[in-house]
Amino acid sequence: MDYASTIFSHIQNPNLFMFNTMLRGYSVSSFSNKALPIFNELRNRGIELDQFSFVAVVKACGRSLEFYCVCRRIEDARKVFDEFPERNDLVSWNALMGGCVLVSQHCLVFELFLKMCCIGIKASVATMLSLLCAAGDVGDFVLGKSLHGYCIKIGFGYNLNVVTALVDMYAKMGNIYLAREVFDGLVEKDVVLWNCLIRIYARNCLVEEAVALLQKMRYEGVRPNSSTFVGLLSVYPASGSMHGVRYVTSLIEEEKLELDAVLGTALVDVYAKCGFLGEAMDIFERMESKDVKSWTAVISGHGIHGQPMEAIRLYNRMENEGFRPNEVTFLAILTACSHGGLVNEGIEFFKRMVQEHGFSPRVEHYGCLIDLLGRAGMLHEAFELIKSLPIKGDATSWRTLLSACRVHGDVNLGECVKDVLNNFYSAHPTDSLLISSTYAVAGRISDLTRMEQTNVSLGNYGVLETEGENMLKEAGFSRVEIDN
Repeated sequence: MDYASTIFSHIQNPNLFMFNTMLRGYSVSSFSNKALPIFNELRNRGIELDQFSFVAVVKACGRSLEFYCVCRRIEDARKVFDEFPERNDLVSWNALMGGCVLVSQHCLVFELFLKMCCIGIKASVATMLSLLCAAGDVGDFVLGKSLHGYCIKIGFGYNLNVVTALVDMYAKMGNIYLAREVFDGLVEKDVVLWNCLIRIYARNCLVEEAVALLQKMRYEGVRPNSSTFVGLLSVYPASGSMHGVRYVTSLIEEEKLELDAVLGTALVDVYAKCGFLGEAMDIFERMESKDVKSWTAVISGHGIHGQPMEAIRLYNRMENEGFRPNEVTFLAILTACSHGGLVNEGIEFFKRMVQEHGFSPRVEHYGCLIDLLGRAGMLHEAFELIKSLPIKGDATSWRTLLSACRVHGDVNLGECVKDVLNNFYSAHPTDSLLISSTYAVAGRISDLTRMEQTNVSLGNYGVLETEGENMLKEAGFSRVEIDN
C-alpha cells in the first residue's frame, strides 16, 4: 500500500476508479484508518460517489473499530437495519446477529433468527455460528441440542466450521463427552477442529487427554500449527509440570515452527510462570516477531520474580524499539514496582500511562498504586488516593489499605478504613480479622481482647471464625500470621 500510495499521490487528476481502488486496498490492509482521509479527499474534489466507495469505506470503518456492530453499538446498528427492512438480505441479518453475540445480547440473537425464518430467509453457516455461540454462552443444553438437530436437518452436520462451533458449544455447557462425540463423528478434520478440542481439554485441566489428542492428530497426518501448541501450553502454568512444558517445546522444535508473536509469547509466559525466567528470556530474544503482548509477558515475568529494575529496563527497551504499551503492560510494570518497593518509579509510570498514553486507569491500576504506597509505609498517601478515586464502589482497594495498616501497626488509620468498609460495603469476615491483627501488631492488647470477645459473640449468631480464616488463607496469610 505504501508503494501504491506513492503512485497515487503523483496522479494530478485521479478518477473515481482510482480513488475506489485505494479505498479498497486500505480497507483490507493493516492501515484501514488511512482510508478515511482518502474518502474525505474524494468528497472534497466533488466527484460523485458510487456504491463501491461506500462499501470500501464502511469496511475500513469496521476494521478500525469505527462502525456500529464492531464497536458494540448495537442500538445504532439496529436502527440502520430497521430503516430498510425490505432490502435486508442474509448478509445484513448475519451481521446484526454477529454483533449481538459480540455484546452478549443472546436473546436478541434468537429473536432475530426467528424473524428471519418467518420472512423466508434460509440460514447460512454464518447464521448457525452465531446461534451456536449464543447457545453456548447461555448454557441452555436443550436449546443446544435443538440447534444441533437443526444443523443436521439443513445439511450443515458435516461442515467443519459448524462442527467446530458445536464442539465449542457443548464444552461451554460442561459436556466434554458430547463435544468429543461430535468431534469423533467427523471423518475429515482440519487443524482448526483439532485445535478447538485440544484447547477445550487444556482449559479444563485435562492434560493427559490434551497430549493424547495431539499425538493422535500427528499420527493421522494433520500437522499442528502455532495455535495447537498455544492451546496446549495454557494448561501448564496451573499444573506446574515442567516435564510437560519441555515435551511441548521439543515438539515445536521437531515441527520446525516459527517462534512468532503468538507462540513465542505463550512459551515466554509459561516458562516465566513455572520459575524458569532465564529460559523465558532466551525464548524472547529468539522470537522472530514480537508484539506488545510479548513485551508485556516478559515484563510481567521479571516483576513476579522480584526483578523490578530489569522489568523497567525491558519496558524502556520496548518503547525505544517502537512498541506502544497497552493497559495490561502498565498493570505489569506497576505490579513489578509494587513488589520491588519502587515508589517513585511506580508513580511516574502511573503518570505516564495517563498523561503520555491517554489511558483511563482501571480499578486494577489504582489497586497496584495503593499496594505500592502501602508496602512502602505511605499509608496516609494511599488513603488520600483512594478518597480521590474517580472509580467508586471498590472495596478491594480499601481492604488492601487495611492490610497495609496491619503490617505497619497503624491502628488509627486502620479503624478509619474499617469504618468506611462497615458503612459503605458489604460485611466481610476478613475486615474484622485484619483490624484485630492490626491491634496485635501495635501492642493494643485491650482492643485486641475486645475484638476477640466480639468475634465470640458473632460466633454465637452463626458467623464462624473458620470462614474468616479461610478468607485470609486465600489472601495469602499463613497460619502463624492468622494466629498472631
